Amino acid sequence: MSIARALLVAAAAILSAAPLQARGPSPAVAVDHHVHVHSPAILAFLPAYCTSPGRTSKCDPEFANPLTVDDLLAAMDAAGIRRARVMSTGYLAESPLMATPVPDHAEILRAANDFTVGLARAHPARLEAYIGVNPVTGTALPEIERWKGDRHVAGIKLHLANSRLDFHKPEQVAMLAGIFRAAASARLRIMVHMRNQATGYGAEEARIFLKDVLPAARGTTVQIAHAAGWGGIDASTMAALGVFADACERDRSLCDRLYFDLAAIRAGTVAEGDRAAFVALMRRIGIRHFVPASDWPFARDLSAYYAALRTLPLTDREWRTIARNTAR
Repeated sequence: MSIARALLVAAAAILSAAPLQARGPSPAVAVDHHVHVHSPAILAFLPAYCTSPGRTSKCDPEFANPLTVDDLLAAMDAAGIRRARVMSTGYLAESPLMATPVPDHAEILRAANDFTVGLARAHPARLEAYIGVNPVTGTALPEIERWKGDRHVAGIKLHLANSRLDFHKPEQVAMLAGIFRAAASARLRIMVHMRNQATGYGAEEARIFLKDVLPAARGTTVQIAHAAGWGGIDASTMAALGVFADACERDRSLCDRLYFDLAAIRAGTVAEGDRAAFVALMRRIGIRHFVPASDWPFARDLSAYYAALRTLPLTDREWRTIARNTAR
């Protein structure tokens, strides 16, 4: 065992004996980088989606809750959060998790994106819109082109698990890289739920992403949801994040506009040693590369979510930095 590894293990052991509590009051979050408000078109689609035999688990009850933008703004106000980035869920309509695709899937996707952009138009001081596309469909590139130049569209949202993207199919990886190039050409940021549904996801998928996908962004801001996982802190998330830590230490320019959001980390439910190891990876990548995010409405009470996130063993100064960070 290396000296550095031994010190990390020792630190984790010490922390595991400490009582679970937030470390100081939570500073105000400037921007919540990951929230959702379903459009009417998606709400109408969800009953079929959630009961599709192509799904491997039930939908979270909060997922189909018909909450409105007023509910989101009220939650933000209660937590002192001024701005949020709203991710369209239009990509759901073209998910292969639908065993029998609905015939009007493209229309549902466009209506969902129209709705999300409309929220940003109606609340320009509070909300930024990210359109949603499935990167392995024929509608993705035309949908990005449709929004090119619209000042109310800040970026695109990709969900690779929902799209069932396979990092070990070169043709699908090439399609994903093409979406990154199109977003860069349209001057749109990219937010990607990178973790897919593959058993054993982790280091190898992160290496493929770094080698074959990220270069296509060509300097565009890329935000990776859930710190390269899909919520929580588990071995797969840590394995993927470790590859990014190695890459960032090797070449800082590679990670210059790369960010990881802290949505659905559920830090209060994670063992103290795992939290310590997670923070060690955050520090290797650089604290400035981590941005506050909640995945609202899965975290309905934003104040409570960010208070729980403070159980990560970050210093007060580090947490103040994260609270102010913005993926630009």
